[in-house]
Amino acid sequence: MIKAVMVMNTQGKSRLAKFYEYLSVEKQQELIRGVFSVLCSRAENDSRLVYKHFATLYFVFVFDSSENELAVLDLIQVFVETLDKCFQNVCELDIVFNYSKIHTILDEMVFGGQVVETSSSEIMKAVEEISKCFLSPFLLSCVKMHVDDVRFSTFALFLI
Repeated sequence: MIKAVMVMNTQGKSRLAKFYEYLSVEKQQELIRGVFSVLCSRAENDSRLVYKHFATLYFVFVFDSSENELAVLDLIQVFVETLDKCFQNVCELDIVFNYSKIHTILDEMVFGGQVVETSSSEIMKAVEEISKCFLSPFLLSCVKMHVDDVRFSTFALFLI
């Protein structure tokens, strides 16, 4: 199970942090500081985290022993590819100013700590459908049901 997803810059400033199990704010901050110290020292330790460094950003996934390191590394690659499709060469400012879209992409990939989608094109289709719901001026509610062999996803959006 994936426990947390973080994106931070090379100075250690967290740009995205999503936790899939309850941690107090103090514990979350402690984990973020600990992850950054591991990234800086690149020391080996017993914690299970996989990261990839792109330009000025670290994409970090923290997980337990039920996940495979190579699979998580591939998941990071899919996440970055999807962000690149959305923002044409994603940068730190894209993450800062499009926070809700980043969370939507991540929610399409990981739900409750479980990986639900690894296809960048499928993720993009779902994000585009959600964006259409936000753009519709006369929308009262939007319910999407996507059912296939692996994934059940339902969301409701109510505009006021």
